[in-house]
Amino acid sequence: MAQLIKRTTATGENRYDVRTRIAGRVVTRTFKRRKDADVYANTTEADKLRGVVVDPRRARVTLQEYAGQWLAHRPDLAVRTRELYGWLLDRHILPTFGAMALADLSPSAVRAWHAGLAVDRPTTAAKAYRLLSSVLRTALTDEVIARNPCQVKGAAVEKAPERPVVSTAEVEALAEAMPEHLRVAVLLAAWCQLRRGELLGLRRRDIDILRGAVSIVVTRTTTMAGKTVEKEPKTDAGRRTVAIPGNILSVLEDHLAHYVALEPDALVLPVTSRALGIGWDKARLRIGRPDLRLHDLRHSGLTWAAATGASVAELMRRGGHASPAAALRYQHATEDRDRALADALAELAPVTRIHPRDARAMEGSDSAPDAKPAGA
Repeated sequence: MAQLIKRTTATGENRYDVRTRIAGRVVTRTFKRRKDADVYANTTEADKLRGVVVDPRRARVTLQEYAGQWLAHRPDLAVRTRELYGWLLDRHILPTFGAMALADLSPSAVRAWHAGLAVDRPTTAAKAYRLLSSVLRTALTDEVIARNPCQVKGAAVEKAPERPVVSTAEVEALAEAMPEHLRVAVLLAAWCQLRRGELLGLRRRDIDILRGAVSIVVTRTTTMAGKTVEKEPKTDAGRRTVAIPGNILSVLEDHLAHYVALEPDALVLPVTSRALGIGWDKARLRIGRPDLRLHDLRHSGLTWAAATGASVAELMRRGGHASPAAALRYQHATEDRDRALADALAELAPVTRIHPRDARAMEGSDSAPDAKPAGA
């Protein structure tokens, strides 16, 4: 319970101190009038029961200070994720809110900030909003704030446009347009649905030509600072073995023979992410598809798999998805394929034209059983 203490100042004035324990520490507020002290004490106790009371001194910490502590206390973050969060904070969040006390952040201010950012950068706006909301959810848990001001409905959802699906002929053209030592990157991305980091992390020992399988054990990425980082896949689902379609086995075997060292630990693609990106940029321009991203090959391969009738569980396993949500994106392909099949069936015969029967004949036919014989 809040404790109210009356005291007299050196000048003879009455003061009323209200002491209460908030978040494990004693907080004292002083009032000139007993009435105001009673109201504060009662309100604070009621807020504590509702779980919305906060330490007013802790709530004056700025977002820049708190976000810095939040990031420092997240050892679970991958290097690239930590870099992304730091970039989002420095570039898009702290310039607007960094100097503000957490207690001063309001839903209207957050809404205006998000709306301004989303005009030109909707995807970045969604990422920045999710990060800000995550930081403030922790502040809410820590009882630094009473309510998370991130209340913009749908702001955390990335509304990226549907990515294109390439044809198998385009995949072959892209592979041909790549430098010879990088052609298998296109084929493995499309036909085995591998991510960029998974492609770069492949070792000779991960390719089993006899069994026709590739194992994803390690990913290799490059940080914004240019440092190469190798690590296990983010989830258990990402660590998997995928069957290699027979149509690319001979090309893969030839690549291993000509471009990969004999050691089991030798990289299948001994290049940096930047070098792979340069080769890809030239290849997509050469075939007239500047809109394509390397990840679109994986997207296309999973869409092809869905069109063959693969179940959600099968798509999850092949794509290394930890939840059905991502795999469900490719199920629309089965609907598209069903429409294509229906259109193909329609080509087998001309348009069917069934004329309605003569109404009078139908009427006579329907009344015949009840009609009386002539002369009856």
